[in-house]
Amino acid sequence: MSTSTAHKMPPTRKTTVTKAGRPARRGPWAKVWPPVLVIVVFLLLWELACRAGLVNEIIVPPPSDVAVSFVSMLDKAYFWEATWVTMAETIAGFLIGVVLAWAIGTALGMYDWAKTAFYPIVVGFQITPRVALAPLFLTWFGFGLTSKVVMAATICFFPVLLNVMVGMDTVDRNARTLMRSLGASRWEEYRKLVLPSSLPLIFAGIKNAITLALIGAIVAEFVGASRGMGVLIKSLNFQLDVAGGFAVIVALMIFGLILYWIVEYIDSKVVFWRSHS
Repeated sequence: MSTSTAHKMPPTRKTTVTKAGRPARRGPWAKVWPPVLVIVVFLLLWELACRAGLVNEIIVPPPSDVAVSFVSMLDKAYFWEATWVTMAETIAGFLIGVVLAWAIGTALGMYDWAKTAFYPIVVGFQITPRVALAPLFLTWFGFGLTSKVVMAATICFFPVLLNVMVGMDTVDRNARTLMRSLGASRWEEYRKLVLPSSLPLIFAGIKNAITLALIGAIVAEFVGASRGMGVLIKSLNFQLDVAGGFAVIVALMIFGLILYWIVEYIDSKVVFWRSHS
């Protein structure tokens, strides 16, 4: 009489299988804490250097003084007025620059003769320091809002223009030939093939443009303006309020990051088929 013995295996613990032995995907905070840690360490070392006398506090104030100035400035009407002016200049210049660059870049990318004729001119303007144009814009358009908007639009125009043209050049020519052979019009070819293929590069240029637009507005305010955050920085420096000047710079960084994140959010919704690493 033969018997069979059943061996019961001990229960196994559930494990998370990951590709190539990598740990499971972490939450969003995994991308947040490393830069936060770097900033905290940097500010701590900066504070210690100032308190130890290694850095002249009159020239480079400690972060604690900058924080006090920043908090006190939030209650001041002049700060928010300057913020409103600079943000209006930045956003208006950004929108004008992006729309014009997208339209002109599309025209140059769709027609080879236009690209051949105008591309050298575009490159020439691209390598020209746009900051040097600020005094000219001040002479042409005056000390008001217009010169600042034109400066912001000019400085963010060319990165978007070049990215539009490069993005359209990356489209598979065989696919374009196939669409034309099927009787697609230029508009159908652009809408169904060229635009979706070039959008990732275009938005890369747009994200670069929003930061450049803010820089352009501040530079124009430095050259000549009566209102704005650039004027506020100059005024505080003339008063030897260096901590206040640093506080305005911190505010500019925060507002610039907010604008960048807004554009990045729009990018993630429009170019939804692109995988973000």
